[in-house]
Amino acid sequence: MTPETIDILDPDLYLAGAPHDRFEILRREAPVYWHPEPAGRGFWAITRHADVARISRDPAAFCSGRGLFIEDLPPGDMRDNPDVMIMMDPPRHGRFRALVSKGFTPRVIQRLESHVRELVTRLIDDACERGGCDFTSDIAGKLPLAVILEMLGVPREDQEQMLDWTTRFFGASDPAYGVTPEELNAVLHNMNAYAHQLAEQRRKEPKDDMLSLLMAAEVDGEKLSYTEFGGFFNLLLTAGHDTTKNLISNGMLALLEHPDQRRRLLDDPSLLPTAIEEMLRFTPPVYYFRRSAVRDTEIGGQRIAAGDKVVLWYVSANRDEAVFSDPHKFDVGRTPNEHLSFGIGPHVCLGLVLARLEARVAFEELLRRLPDLELAGPAVRLRSNWVSGVKAMPVRCARPAR
Repeated sequence: MTPETIDILDPDLYLAGAPHDRFEILRREAPVYWHPEPAGRGFWAITRHADVARISRDPAAFCSGRGLFIEDLPPGDMRDNPDVMIMMDPPRHGRFRALVSKGFTPRVIQRLESHVRELVTRLIDDACERGGCDFTSDIAGKLPLAVILEMLGVPREDQEQMLDWTTRFFGASDPAYGVTPEELNAVLHNMNAYAHQLAEQRRKEPKDDMLSLLMAAEVDGEKLSYTEFGGFFNLLLTAGHDTTKNLISNGMLALLEHPDQRRRLLDDPSLLPTAIEEMLRFTPPVYYFRRSAVRDTEIGGQRIAAGDKVVLWYVSANRDEAVFSDPHKFDVGRTPNEHLSFGIGPHVCLGLVLARLEARVAFEELLRRLPDLELAGPAVRLRSNWVSGVKAMPVRCARPAR
């Protein structure tokens, strides 16, 4: 393959995992590569760590508000929602982040640990009573969804509806889910309407939950509007659930596929913090996000025109040979580990502390109680060039240790 013939856009390429051989060629020969787009105007593929980090730190030159996806979406498409924080640019982004970060302080997150452990324990017990389960849906998916919804104060009877909405949102490019663009828009509209209903309830009757905290928070005398809260609810429900689900399922699959590293972690549980960072580096939950050039500029010797789409491939940056030694090796003791899976710069993931907490507690209990967990069939990946997800991962497990 040569850079001129390389395709990293086709979602089918990701069914067996990311096409790392193609990204390696691009990093070496065309790190700022103009990629054709069959149904669009084309985009710049940014594949080196230094370039991804530089662009991420410079929202004045590379904005988020013109779209997060490679595809240019039609007007009115709910995926391009200016009230979603991840699509905001300065100065609005800074104000909004200051408001919603009040729900993610270390005090708020740390008090969740015992409850997260109770949830993991219950999920393990339920799975092993049956002798096995689908790890993705029964453990990796249920844990972060329960945590996020309980933080928001979503009633338990509505949680299955939330799961359906997030599954269809992230699985929209997979034929198995059969989600049309119109249905996807309806999902996002319904999520917004539900958020507005919750916001109205909390403004009238505050409770001890994150939702009430956010509705009462002020920065410079301003509170969240209903539309802003709706955007944040959508972001928290989708990103806060699905990315952590992918971290836990991808991480467990990596351990099962690398038994030497799993044994190393079982023998030395103190490696768990570095192991989680390696899971994030090795298989990032999100492959890319897009920026748009605000003005004519230059990256890596290539002239970028104002308005051009610039796509940051975290999955490639995380295996950049200039930053990571032996980058294709899964190493639970890797340090330092400057992966970009949570982003970098002003849009660094707001929920990274929560995601790390959930993953740490989950793997503490999984490794301690299910040291002999094994695959009971092939893992099936999501058909997506955006989300690194495992749709199904059947596992066998004996009665768990106490």
